[in-house]
Amino acid sequence: MDISEKAARCLDILEKEFPNVQIALVHKNPFELLIATMLSAQATDKLVNKVTETLFKKYKTPRDFAAAGLPEIEAAISRVNFFRNKAKSIKACSARIMDEFHGKVPDRLEGLTSLAGVGRKTANIILGNAFGKQALAVDTHVKRVAQRLGLTAAEDPDEIEGDLCAIIPQRRWTKTTRLFIQHGRKTCTARNPACDECPVNAYCDYYKKIRSPIETFEDMLKEKKQ
Repeated sequence: MDISEKAARCLDILEKEFPNVQIALVHKNPFELLIATMLSAQATDKLVNKVTETLFKKYKTPRDFAAAGLPEIEAAISRVNFFRNKAKSIKACSARIMDEFHGKVPDRLEGLTSLAGVGRKTANIILGNAFGKQALAVDTHVKRVAQRLGLTAAEDPDEIEGDLCAIIPQRRWTKTTRLFIQHGRKTCTARNPACDECPVNAYCDYYKKIRSPIETFEDMLKEKKQ
């Protein structure tokens, strides 16, 4: 089995495991998703959703954020980590959207990454979930799952993205991000991953190194049926 087939089989299994997986950040439009994603760095989606529920009632557009005083924005997002730096980025990002993009979030990678506080990961999240384009975003969950499965040996997120895009069909890039994130949160956690219950452990390099007497989840199911 080559690595592309391995990736395909893992994705097929994870799609059955998480058939309706969507991005967890609550948003109504590309701009709200952009701000929420910027806030989510080193913060839980649950906390970000609580913050943006109030935030987006007060500041609805890039113009609103650009016009707001920095202390006001800081106060509105003070519950998230690094809120001062994030407030600066949000204000600068919003100003650039107004000045350079006529008040609309750009729908191309180059335009998105030209915004303050927006790297390739954030840009790909916006492209895939706000604009319906195929984009593979590498966060800590995607990195961990891809490395443990043996789909990449790289450490740099951009290199991991390149490795995954080379073996996964473009039509599956956005879904891959969602599936790997969900799998990383539920099963393939950073600490104490639930390897014996993992539906893709038969294909996992990490599991082969620490495997238990019960060889795979699939074997366990076969034993139950016999």
